[in-house]
Amino acid sequence: MSLNPADETFVAQLRDVVPADVLRSIEPRYLEEPRGLYAGHAGVLALPRNVDEVAAVVKAANAARVGIVPYGGGTGLVGGQVAPDGPLPLILSLERMSAIRAVYPDENVLVAEAGAILADVQAVAQEHDRLFPLSLASEGSARIGGNLSTNAGGVNVLRYGNTRDLCLGLEAVLPDGRIWNGLSRLRKDNTGYDLKNLLIGAEGTLGIITAAALKLAPVPAAMGTAVIVVPSPRAALDLLGLAQAQIGDSISAFELIDGQGLAFLSETMPQVRQQFEQPPQWYVLIEVGLAKGLDPETALADLFEAALETGVASDGLIAKSQAQRAEFWSVREHIPLANRRVGAVASHDVSIPISLIPEFIKRASDIVAGFGDFRINCFGHLGDGNLHYNIFPAAGRSRTDYGNKGREIKRALHDLVNEMGGSVSAEHGIGRMKVDDLERYGDPVGLDVMRVIKTVLDPNGIMNPGAVLRARL
Repeated sequence: MSLNPADETFVAQLRDVVPADVLRSIEPRYLEEPRGLYAGHAGVLALPRNVDEVAAVVKAANAARVGIVPYGGGTGLVGGQVAPDGPLPLILSLERMSAIRAVYPDENVLVAEAGAILADVQAVAQEHDRLFPLSLASEGSARIGGNLSTNAGGVNVLRYGNTRDLCLGLEAVLPDGRIWNGLSRLRKDNTGYDLKNLLIGAEGTLGIITAAALKLAPVPAAMGTAVIVVPSPRAALDLLGLAQAQIGDSISAFELIDGQGLAFLSETMPQVRQQFEQPPQWYVLIEVGLAKGLDPETALADLFEAALETGVASDGLIAKSQAQRAEFWSVREHIPLANRRVGAVASHDVSIPISLIPEFIKRASDIVAGFGDFRINCFGHLGDGNLHYNIFPAAGRSRTDYGNKGREIKRALHDLVNEMGGSVSAEHGIGRMKVDDLERYGDPVGLDVMRVIKTVLDPNGIMNPGAVLRARL
């Protein structure tokens, strides 16, 4: 069934069901995404203040068969927040629904509206001596609804899990405008299908998340951070095993850093202070959080000594202050920004079975070399198997020099990921960018089930048309 545009007739219908200030003219930022790969279009912008207004907007759009593009913080990297083609959609932003509805410290639960900014949720949790452990480079602008809709990952997945693992319940508006009140704070509830986990990660294609009951965690009594130089990805993996054996589940982050990324930092952002005068080819950024009475510096020092003895480390630094911890993390957080300034020929957000990561890095490097002269920056969340494997022009060249090679490289590397039992979308989602990839690598039965679910819940196809699943014509 084809969709209709969000034209003046539809806008007039909306004015009959929501207050006048809900509807706004389109600002350019709602039609953009961070990488500049897609330019969106839209007929009207809706900024509801509560779930009833969301329901009214969705119900009207469903009746008129007008597509809806949900908009969070606009930080998504796969084009899920913009519609570049098709009939003019309605953009539905929940930025005015940003309240923290309740905090239950005894339960380690916080209830937030979908428009709440991630950093604000973290701050409110901290006020109650609790931790909301989801941590992303975009946390100052990313919103909880978008985090849930993309099942965001970040640096603390190793210890605390993805956003899906940090959610107990949801409130959501379904495509027909009905409100589903699944805002449970229970940790055990086996009464039927888990609708919450159907909506999480669906990227707004099955409904609009309007609020969530989020899991909090105790704040570790002491944090410790270190950077440890390793000779290879294989040694980094051995270091992870050694760290888990000595420190256990207290490791919150274990990041692999490539020397090429450090070189890009020196080239484009020399003001960012690095830890080594001569950047190593590989090092690991590790962070631990321990209970009262345990000393993280001692734990990290013992780990480093054992790593030296077994040959999996050659150098390292342990942060001695909060300022030094921040410097260690500043390098990691600025690497993606440096990448953008250099300009990638092809970028990849992949996950690989952890034991196969060294083999993947070697085979992927050989594949890229077969396409010509490139620079590779491979970095990411080694502890959970998520790598950002990005390909850049050779020094002195630009990505425009390579024609369609970026697309060819991406196909070859994604084929390798699939062959090795990995995923071509580890933490960024499918959006519009990876619809072809999902069709190429997804299990056919799984894809059929996804299409059936989409058809049953959203028979008119109004919810984020063209994202995740190809739009029906």
